[in-house]
This record gives sequence, C-alpha cells and structure tokens, in this order.
Amino acid sequence: MLGGVGYPEGVRDDGLPAVLSDPARLAALEASGMVGSAPEQVFDDLTRLAVSVTGAAISAITFVGGARTYWKSVPHLPYGGSEQWQNGVGESFCYFAVGANGPFIVEDAAKDPRTAGHQAIGPWGVGSWAGFPIVSTDGHAIGTMCVIDANPRQWQPRELETLATLARAVSNEINLRISLSTAQSALATANRALSVSQDLARSLQESLLPPVLRPVPGMDASARYLAATGDAEVEVVGDFYDLFNARGPWWTAVLGDVCGKGLEAAKVTALARYTLRADAGDHLSPAEVLDRLNTAMRAQRAPRFLTAVQATFRTTPAGAAGRLCLAGHPPALIRRADGRIQQTGLPGTLLGVMPTVRLSDVRFRLAPGDLLFLYTDGACEARPDPHKPLPHRPIFDEEALAEALAETCGMDAADTNAHIAEVLAGHHGGWASDDTALLSLRVPPRP
Repeated sequence: MLGGVGYPEGVRDDGLPAVLSDPARLAALEASGMVGSAPEQVFDDLTRLAVSVTGAAISAITFVGGARTYWKSVPHLPYGGSEQWQNGVGESFCYFAVGANGPFIVEDAAKDPRTAGHQAIGPWGVGSWAGFPIVSTDGHAIGTMCVIDANPRQWQPRELETLATLARAVSNEINLRISLSTAQSALATANRALSVSQDLARSLQESLLPPVLRPVPGMDASARYLAATGDAEVEVVGDFYDLFNARGPWWTAVLGDVCGKGLEAAKVTALARYTLRADAGDHLSPAEVLDRLNTAMRAQRAPRFLTAVQATFRTTPAGAAGRLCLAGHPPALIRRADGRIQQTGLPGTLLGVMPTVRLSDVRFRLAPGDLLFLYTDGACEARPDPHKPLPHRPIFDEEALAEALAETCGMDAADTNAHIAEVLAGHHGGWASDDTALLSLRVPPRP
C-alpha cells in the first residue's frame, strides 16, 4: 500500500485496492462495454474541454479492471489500437480514485507521501494529478476522468468542480447506454422493440433540419447532411443546420453539434434550433443569441451539451458582411475567390455546461466569388475503420479539410459541399464514425 493510502475495502496482496477485484464492480465494468473499445468523439470532447479549462498538459478517460487499465480517451496522443492503449493496473494513478471511490488530488506527486516513488511518475512525467471516479448507477467506480501536469501545481476549486462535472457527464453517458441496452433487450424479448427503426430514426433526424434552405437574395447557399455509417443501428444524432431571415436585410446561418445520440440529443437539437430562431430576430449579435441559448439550456436542464457556430449577415454592394461567433465549435473557413483559405472566428465556450460562457463576435466580409464554409467536427476528425487491419491512416484534420476546400476554387455552394463529401468518403473508405453537417454560403462572381 503506497504511502499509507487507505481504501474502504482494504488492499490485496499486491498492495492495490481490494475493490479492484470485486466481482460486482467488474460486472459493472463489463456491462459498460468500454473495456478495450476504440476512441469516441463524445469522450474526446470532454477530455479536450478538461484540458481547456484547467490548462493541464494531459486529460484522460480510463477504465480500470482488476489487472489492466484501459485508456478510452487521450486525444492529444495518437491512437494505436486497443492493445497499445492499456497497461498494468498499478502502472498509472488511475486506480487511486477507483479504490477510494472518490476524488484523488495530488499537487506534487514526487513529494506527496501517497504517491512518492510511484512507478508512473517517471514514464508519464507526472508532476501533479487530479482525478474523479466514473461511477455506475449502482455506485461502483469503474474508471477515472483525470488531468495530469508535468510540474507540481495547486489545483483551483473551480478547476476541480469542472472536472467533477465532466466525470459525472462520462458516468451519465455510459449509464444511459447501459439503461437503453437493458431496456431494448427486455422489450425485444417481449417482441416490442424499444429502439427506433432506421426509417423512423432518419425521419426524425430529417425533421430537425430545414426541408429546403430558403434562398438568400444575392447569395448562393447549400447544405448537406452526411449520415454516419459506423454504427450497426441508425440513431438520431445531434448535428443540425439552419438558414433563415432574422429581420429586414439580415440573415442567420447556424450549424451545431449536440453531444451524443438518441432521443435526448434530439430534444436538445429541437430546443437549440427553435430558441435560435426565436432570438435571432431580436439580437443581431450571434454571441448574444448563443449566450441566451446557453441560459435556456441551463434553465431547462438540457441533458446534453452542444457546440455551435452562428453567422448573422447581410448582402452589400460589395458582396456580403456580417458577424460570426463560435461556441466550442471548429473555426469557420472562408474560401476567397482566388482559392486562398482563411479561418475565422475566436474560440468560445460550448453551451449547456457553464452558467457563464465566453463568446465573441468576429466581423467578416465576402467579396464576389468568396464562400463561407461551416461544418461539424465529422468533417475534420474523420477516422479510418478501427476494426479493419492496420487502421493507422491519419485523422482527416482541419489542415486536410482546408486543403480539400481549396480544391473547390470556382465551384458554387452545392458543388463545394459535394466535393468535400467525396473527399471524406475517400478518406474513411465508407466507414463514417460521426454524422457530418456542411453549410456553404457564396457570393456569386460578377459577370
């Protein structure tokens, strides 16, 4: 037992927490379906948020077995398959929070008597560590959400509060999956399927999108929705887009991505779309509109968070001009008439988590031939099929997306989206792990 760390259920012969071998805990871990599973965007989003909020060098989501620790999300490190991203249970700090079934906070790992001399300090470069357990519905700690820094540091109360919230979000996501799986199995036995059929799921998904984009006078607009193919069953997801007249000459384009899938994601998508439409006419600042959406999501206890990009614009004699805001969303891209690609938008806080968000408007202008391109992260994080041999092809990232957009120089909005869709399909080989929404707005070139 390292440094006198105490555990409610004692220790095993190897000095590690006895609860690691508890059959009930191991059964809860097995039911989660997380052991040895591939990375998923919903969890990578949370670890990236933890790094953003705390400024730590590393954030990870792990699942802790009796003998091995399985790394579900370490998005800043290349994923080499489930065999690579696991290690002996005693070779990292993750078991501490599981053994205590509570937070484990270390501000100086080399000097803290609980961790001094631990074998993980050297290989992982652990100077400080903070983690909270991932807990099943019946109270078993099955994993850890943590942040790691190379140097000693004092963790601030707000940082730890956010980390605890993110650990609960991971727990809720997994427990929801288990509950849905259990309900589906029980109802299938009774010949009453709980899961939404593929046709119904797609119909519901389409109902959350505008049936046809309303034409913007003097602009060329097109949107495209690319369904994921990586899941055996079709589920309603949270990618959405909209384009509508806000008031007078002002128009609003919005595109968002709700965390997760299923009916809960659909509810948040509907809430977001109709709240944005209601407020955009009163507030021409996208930052103000997205801030009001965050307030509405918090007030209604929305079960999912979302990222979004909103642009409010009008046509001008020189083309188009407006303001754009990012809420935890990838930057928008502008393709100039000569093929140059420019990023636009300042990073902002995602919506539905924090009571106060940091959002900023950025002005943009489009000249004849210029195109504004909005997209969800399925377009910049496309992965190869991890179930096929040697899934080591690099992720289709923002740089690759910008290169693909540059290839569309001279294309209209619809052809631009079609080209991006074709390039994405060629990269992932027909296995799309995430749904993707694309929205292009172009000022037609002058004759």
